[in-house]
Amino acid sequence: MSAAITVRHNATASRYEAEVAGNLAVAEYVVEGGRVVFTHTMVPPELRGRGIAEALVRAALEDARAQGRRVVSQCSYVAMFIRRHPEFQPLVAE
Repeated sequence: MSAAITVRHNATASRYEAEVAGNLAVAEYVVEGGRVVFTHTMVPPELRGRGIAEALVRAALEDARAQGRRVVSQCSYVAMFIRRHPEFQPLVAE
């Protein structure tokens, strides 16, 4: 069983981060008014398959919901995550 993944919001860098085994995984975004545009999610190859991208994106979407922001998925992983998790679909900007 793997350890819990700790996600931190680095607002200065406009990204969510998780450091695992000395490697940094990120979900990057840009705020445009009342919308959060997710531009890129990156998990180093040696960390893939551990649920890190899911933890990053879930934390980011939960923050967007708490802030009352709509979401735009320019990142294919974020778009796929939202399709697979209907509880986040109401956040999608038209």
